[in-house]
Amino acid sequence: MNRKSTHLPPRHAAYRLCHHGLIALTLLGTAMPLFAHDERVLEEVVVEGRRQVLVGEARTASEGVVSQDELALRPLLRPGDLLEAVPGLIVTQHSGSGKSNQMFLRGFNLDHGTDFATWVDGMPVNMRTHGHGQGYTDINFVIPETVRTIDFVKGPYHAELGDFSSAGGAHMRTFDDLGENTAKLGLGGNGFARLLLMGDTLLGDTRFMGAVEAQSYDGPWTDIDEDVRKFNGLAKLSGESDISAWHLTAMAYDNRWNSADQIPERAVREGLIDELGSIDTTLGGDSRRASLSWGYEHEHMTHRSEWSAYVIDYQMNLWSNFTYLLDDPVDGDQFQQFDERTIWGGAYRRFWVTGAEEHFHHSAGVEVRYDDIHDVGLYRTRERRRLSTVREDSVDEASIGIYYELAWRMSDRWRSVLGIRGDYYRFDVRSDLPVNSGDDSDSIVSPKASLIYNVSDLTELYLSAGFGFHSNDARGTTISIDPASGEPVDPVNPLVRSKGAEIGFKSVWQDSWNVSLALWYLELDSELLFVGDAGTTEAAGSSRRWGVEWNNFYALDDVWSLEADFAWTDSEFTDAPSNERAIPGALPFVATGALSARFESGWFGSFRLRYFDGAPLIEDDSVTGRDATMANLALGWGNERWQIQADLLNLFDSDDRDIQYYYASRLAGEPPAGIEDVHYHVFEPRQLRVYASLKF
Repeated sequence: MNRKSTHLPPRHAAYRLCHHGLIALTLLGTAMPLFAHDERVLEEVVVEGRRQVLVGEARTASEGVVSQDELALRPLLRPGDLLEAVPGLIVTQHSGSGKSNQMFLRGFNLDHGTDFATWVDGMPVNMRTHGHGQGYTDINFVIPETVRTIDFVKGPYHAELGDFSSAGGAHMRTFDDLGENTAKLGLGGNGFARLLLMGDTLLGDTRFMGAVEAQSYDGPWTDIDEDVRKFNGLAKLSGESDISAWHLTAMAYDNRWNSADQIPERAVREGLIDELGSIDTTLGGDSRRASLSWGYEHEHMTHRSEWSAYVIDYQMNLWSNFTYLLDDPVDGDQFQQFDERTIWGGAYRRFWVTGAEEHFHHSAGVEVRYDDIHDVGLYRTRERRRLSTVREDSVDEASIGIYYELAWRMSDRWRSVLGIRGDYYRFDVRSDLPVNSGDDSDSIVSPKASLIYNVSDLTELYLSAGFGFHSNDARGTTISIDPASGEPVDPVNPLVRSKGAEIGFKSVWQDSWNVSLALWYLELDSELLFVGDAGTTEAAGSSRRWGVEWNNFYALDDVWSLEADFAWTDSEFTDAPSNERAIPGALPFVATGALSARFESGWFGSFRLRYFDGAPLIEDDSVTGRDATMANLALGWGNERWQIQADLLNLFDSDDRDIQYYYASRLAGEPPAGIEDVHYHVFEPRQLRVYASLKF
C-alpha cells in the first residue's frame, strides 16, 4: 500500500506549535493532580439526566437533558454514539472510525449533520462548506468521560438556534471540576486499546482540569487493518465568584485511519469478498483539530450577561471510492477530499426580568462566525496518489445572527415563549476555475413561538411553531460550470428555509415515570445540496415530514430503571411526480430501549437495544433497505477507588447493516455503464472490551 503523507505548508508551523503545545499543557495539567495537595471542600452533587423533571422549564415537548451519570452506563463503539442519547437519533458509520458518523432523525438522512446542529462548550461542530459535506459533524475530538451534560432540542422552535437546526440540536458541555483523578485502561478485540488520564487541581482560586486519551484499533475487516491512531487532549482553566464565572479551554485532536467503506451486495453474493471485505483497500484519512475557547458570565444588579469566543484550526484528508471502475476503468474512481480552515467566532447573550411580579423573562443575543477556508479541494487519486484536480477553492464565509426571546408567564397555568431570529451570510469563493468564482450574500428572518399550559406541577402541554434554516455550501452559491462534466449548472439558494409545528406533553407520573409525547410537522423549501464527492450540485426539491415521538424513562426502584423511546415518521418530496416522492434514507420507524441498574454493593449494568426500520433507497420506493437491530451490554463493579467494566458490543452478533445506499458502480469485467446495486456497511461483529479504572 502506497500511503501519501500530508505535508503542512510553512504557514502551519504555528498550527504544529499550537497543537503540540496543547498536548504538553494537557499532559502537565493531568499529571499535576498526582502531586498536588488539594484540600477539597465537599460540595453538593446534583444528578442531572432523564430523571430530571423539566416541567416548568421546557419550551417544547421534545427537549431534554442527559448527564454523565447516564452516559457512563452506555457501551460505546465510537464517540459518535454519545449522540444516541438524544431519543430518536440513530448514529451509524459507513467508513472508517475517524470519519464523521452518518446520522438519522425525524425522517432526515442527516448525512453528517446538515440539519442537526451540534456544539461543544459553545463551539459549533458543524462545518460549513466542508470538503466532504455541508454541515460535517465530527465529534471524535470529544472524550466521552469529560462530557457533563448533553442538552438537546428538536425542531426549529428555539431562537438561540440558527444554522443546521431544522431537525434539532445538541449542546455538549464538559466538566469544570471532575472531583477526582482517574486513570483508565481499556483492552478489547480487534486490537482495541485505549488509555485515559484525567484529573483536576486547584491553582489558588483557579481550577485546572485536564484529560488525555490515546486509542488504537485495527477493526474486524478481512482485507485491511483500520490502524486507528487517535490522540485527544483537553486542558481547562475555570474560576468563579459570587457574581461571575469563567473558563478557558484548549483542545487538541489528531487521528489517522484506514477505511472499510460500503460494498456492493453483488460482490458478496458472487463470492468476490465477504461482508467484512473491501473492493479498494487503500482508503482512509487523517484529521487534526486544535481549539481555544473562552466563556465569561456575570450577574449584574439588573441582568446577567454571557460572553464567549473561540478559534478552531482544522484539517482533514479523506480518500474514498464508491463506484470503483465506473468513471475511470484504468486508474479507478478513488478520490481525495481535503479541507483546511481556521474558524473564528463568539457570542454575547443577555438575560433579564421585568414586570411587577417578574412575569417577563427576556433573553437576547448576538453571534458571529467567520470561516477562513484556506483550501477545500477534490482530487482524483489512485492508492492515495493525486492524479488530477477536479476542483480546488478558497472560501471566506462569514455570518452574524441576532435573536430575541420573551418568556411570558401569563397566569398560574399559562405561559408563552415568543422569539425572533435574524441571520446574515456573506460568501466569497475563489475557484481554480475562474467562472465558478464569485461572491454572494443572503439573509433570513425566523420567528418562533410556543404556548404552554401547566396542568399540574408535574404535567405540561405544549404547542410550538417556528421557522428555521440551513446554509448551503458556498461553492454551490457561485457555481456555473460542473467541474467534472463541463456542463452549465444553476447556483443554489444560499439559505434554505424550514418551517414546522409540534404539539405534545411532558409528565411525571407517580414520581417514577418521566414521559413525553410529541406530534410534529416540518417542511423544507429545498433539499438541493452540494455534493462534495462530485464537486457540484445535486437536484432535490421541497419536502414534507411529520411524525410521532413517544419517550419514556421509568425508575422501577432505587436500583433499576427502564427506557423506551419510539419514533414514527412519514416523509416525502412534495414537488416530485407522485410515483417518485420517497426520500432516500428517511427511516420510517425507530425504537430504542434500555434496562439499567446500579446496586449499593457497587455492581452496575446496562442492556441497550436499538431498532430502525428499512428506509427507501430510491425515490420510486422500488428498493428498500433492510431493517436492523443491535444490542449492547455493559456490566461492571466499582468502589471509591477501583472500577472494572466489560462492554459486549453487538451482543447477539447481528450481521444487520449500519448503512445502505442504492446507486450504480462497476467492478472488473462488468459493462461500462456499471450495475445499479445496493451498497452497504455491515455492523461490526460481536466484540468484548474490558476497562479498568483507578480513582485517586
